[in-house]
Amino acid sequence: MVEMSHRFEEECRTCLDRFFKAYPNAVLQARANKALRLLRASEKPLKGKPEGWAAGIIYFVATDGHVPCGVPDILNADFAALMNVSMETARHRAARVKDVITF
Repeated sequence: MVEMSHRFEEECRTCLDRFFKAYPNAVLQARANKALRLLRASEKPLKGKPEGWAAGIIYFVATDGHVPCGVPDILNADFAALMNVSMETARHRAARVKDVITF
């Protein structure tokens, strides 16, 4: 099993916490934390920056079961700036999150 490094997980969690401090949503935050735990347990390697994975997690849990048109209550440009990634990266990582985990 390929394990997520402790440092990588902490950095990812820091990015998630920063987002949810700016845009509180307890349900979405609980789902994002669950997604991070499931990614940690995955056998698939996670390549890339923690910021990209955090953005992908948020984008995935926010759009799961809906047409993926963005994270509710925040403009795509503002989301990308807050997460310090491009929307292309967020969408790409969200697709990887979807491939790796299921709710």
